Amino acid sequence: MTMPVIAIAVGLVAGVASGLLGIGGGIVMVPLLVSMLHLSQHHAHATSLAAIVIIGAVGAGAFGYAGEVDLPIAFFLAAGALVGAPLGARVMARSSEGKLKIAFGCLMVVVGIVMVLS
Repeated sequence: MTMPVIAIAVGLVAGVASGLLGIGGGIVMVPLLVSMLHLSQHHAHATSLAAIVIIGAVGAGAFGYAGEVDLPIAFFLAAGALVGAPLGARVMARSSEGKLKIAFGCLMVVVGIVMVLS
């Protein structure tokens, strides 16, 4: 398969997962970008963040149209993320590929455990 076809397929899977499960596309997209498109962990994280802007806007629009979005909470979440995202990006830029993979894997395990137990 060509790179555009693989990238579209990864985006499709991430979009479905994001819209269906409300998970950040990065949980799906980052591993697929690394394994299928052979991006470095750094590039996969950054690429996922760029794509999720559009994916999130479309998903939020669909849920907003259905009256499912709590706008005050969304505002406060966004305010926190506006501070947290640049901090996280700086830490990511200074972290080795191996440390990022370990941190990402640990996050996925913790999220999985929390989801199963809740």
